[in-house]
Parts: sequence; C-alpha cells; structure tokens
Amino acid sequence: MKIKEIEAFDAFMKHGTTKAAAETLGISQSMVSRLLTGLEDELGFILFKRTRNQLSPTAEAFLYHASVLRLMASIRDTQKDADAIANNQLGSVVVAAQPIFCDTFLLDVIKRFKQNHPNVGVRVIDAGLQELLKMIDNNTCDVALGITLEADTYGATVSSLARCSARCIMHRTHPLAKQDAVAITSLKNQMFVELMSDSPLRARVDFIMQTVDIKRNISAEMRHMRGVCALVDRGLGVAVIDPIAELLLQGTAVISKPMKPTIEWEIALLKSKHKPLSSVAESFCEEIYAEIDSLHQMGILTSLNIN
Repeated sequence: MKIKEIEAFDAFMKHGTTKAAAETLGISQSMVSRLLTGLEDELGFILFKRTRNQLSPTAEAFLYHASVLRLMASIRDTQKDADAIANNQLGSVVVAAQPIFCDTFLLDVIKRFKQNHPNVGVRVIDAGLQELLKMIDNNTCDVALGITLEADTYGATVSSLARCSARCIMHRTHPLAKQDAVAITSLKNQMFVELMSDSPLRARVDFIMQTVDIKRNISAEMRHMRGVCALVDRGLGVAVIDPIAELLLQGTAVISKPMKPTIEWEIALLKSKHKPLSSVAESFCEEIYAEIDSLHQMGILTSLNIN
C-alpha cells in the first residue's frame, strides 16, 4: 500500500466526505476516490458501502482506522526525529576519557554541549588509557581523550590537541614551595603521593627517577588525580601531576611548580578508523577543541606549534 492511500483514507475518516478530504490534502475529489479504491484492492476487504455516489465506512474501516492513526502518529514522530537529526538535536554521544579529564575540563564541555543540544544524551566513561583504546577499537565509544605516552593506538585515528608539561605539587608549607622550579634531583628521599602503577604518567615518572638514581618514599597511591591532589593538600607528600590537575587545586593549600627537566606528553583525541562520527559527535568534538583553546589561554596547556 502507498502512503498517499493511507493519507486519503485517514482524511476521509476524519472529515466524512471525499470533498473535505480532498480540500485537506490539496488534491482533487476524484483523486481521493481513486486512492480509496486502490487501498481497498490492496487490503482485500471492503472499507466503504457505496450508495448514490456516497461512501459510508464499514465496521472494518473503523477497525482499520485505529491502526492507521497509530501509523500516522509514528510517521509524524519519524519526521520529528528526522528534523532533530538534521539539526543535531537527536542521538547520543559516548565519550571515553582518562579520569583527570572527566574531573576537570570535560565538565564544562558537557555543560556547553547540552546548552546547544538539550535532547542529545551524553555518556562519559572514566577509563584508563589501554581501556579507552580498546573501546575505540571495538566501537563502544564515539571518541576518546587520552595522553600520548608511547601508547599503542589500536584502530584509532589520533589527533594531538596540546602539549602538557608535568608539574610538581606540594603543600604550601613544604620546603620545595619556595623554589621557582623543582629540579628532579631535589626530589630525592621526598615522600610521594602517587597514581597507581598502571598509570602512564606514573610509569614515566618511575622511569625518569630510575635514570637519575633517585629513590623516593611512596606515602600513598590513588587511582584518580583528584585523590592525589587531596592527599597532598593534607600534607602527605609531593606529587608529579598532569597540568590539567591544577584546575583541582583552587581553594586548597597546594602549590604547583614547573619541573626541571620537563616531563612532556600530548593530549590526544581518538576516533575510530572504521566508524564515521555522527553529526552530534562531531559537535561534541568542536566543544572539546574550544575548551582546549581556553586552557591554552589560561597557560595550563601549550600549543603544539611552540618549540
């Protein structure tokens, strides 16, 4: 059956005459009659009794119209969905990100995205680097945010966004707080608060400390950077952090210092090589780019084109 036939039938049942149905649909009366006859032929049962050029609906017509009403409502919903998709107002975005990003700038990214796309769902999954790479590879997320510390990229397309330089943090009463920059050699025998050993940043710090033969005492280990910062605020030791973690320090007694020599890496946006992004996912990426620019302006991140 054809949608035009369904529309003609619906219009007739609502308005009672072929003339009124024709006016509603903007077609001729004879066209309405042909469409109704065609629908009857396809359905295989009688919809109307015909007497003196007038049509009277049968009991079967009323039963069938109840089904047609549901169909027409579904068609209207489908059109609304199509309009919403065309305007980036329908769908969902799944983002995998390392915990420090979930705790900081992604919060503002989500806020602005939802202001512009109120009907689009957003799900952010807190994931370690290897886990989020696997998620990109098996298409269980749309995009991922990670750091490039010698990571295997699986099936991902990697776009570097900015350069990071590690910071050393300590309580404001700590002796190192008086230094303009913290030399790695000055960290010898310091008490440390660390990320867990499976963290790429922790692995890099461990390696550098070993190369300069520095032994450090680990006071406590935390999975998330926010916990590391909170323990430093409580005076449990110093820590080497991602510069984005400075966003967590407002209102604390923690001081952040640059390190000598620097420990650097890049923030990267990862997308699947095999699955194209939806329009709403692309829009979410645009909000990420805007927030990264803001972090550049704040001096937290460094642009890639700066040597």
